[in-house]
Amino acid sequence: MTAIAADAGPQWVNDLMDALGAPGAGLAIALENLFPPLPSEVILPLAGFAASSGRMSLLAVLLWTTAGSVIGALALYGIGALLGRDRTVAMAARLPLVKVSDIERTEAWFLRHGTKAVFFGRMIPIFRSLISVPAGVERMRLPVFLGLTTLGSALWNTAFVLAGYLLGANWHQVTDMVSAYSKVVLIVAALAVAAFIGVRLLRRPARGAGNCATSHNEPAHARPPHPPSS
Repeated sequence: MTAIAADAGPQWVNDLMDALGAPGAGLAIALENLFPPLPSEVILPLAGFAASSGRMSLLAVLLWTTAGSVIGALALYGIGALLGRDRTVAMAARLPLVKVSDIERTEAWFLRHGTKAVFFGRMIPIFRSLISVPAGVERMRLPVFLGLTTLGSALWNTAFVLAGYLLGANWHQVTDMVSAYSKVVLIVAALAVAAFIGVRLLRRPARGAGNCATSHNEPAHARPPHPPSS
């Protein structure tokens, strides 16, 4: 197979696809699930470009990249299942500004909306990998998890692979557009975390002040009587 041009994307991805073909693209996507900073937004359109150049079959690219997504997600699901709820709660409870009640609310939310979170989470940068862990912790039924992961990943991967296939040598345009989308997602997530921390910090002194006010304004009849003077 003709080597993919070295300047057409990350060299390690080029090497994998040059050595293994479509399975190499699938392996790269599996690694991207385990290490979210690896850019699927680069890997997928690059694989589409390689298919448009005749270096591999388009159908094989779609199948292997979807398989890679599922395998990577399944590994993270296994990590969540091994940790289990009790360990996860114990670890999270040690984090500053995190309460067990927050974890319980998150757990209740996931139990109500977990299927939607797993499906749509596949289309959100960073979160599409991380969402597999709570699914494992909550022991979402494996056939349901696999079905939602396969469908969501297939839609995401197909969109990017086809974009790279149709754009050919201009596949970089896909990465440029998605990088803006990823930045917006990360900014929103950062603001949400900042708001959470801000609320937690503001509540702490308010509680202390409330306790002080209660002690100062305590009715006389509720206070213990003074001992009689001798």
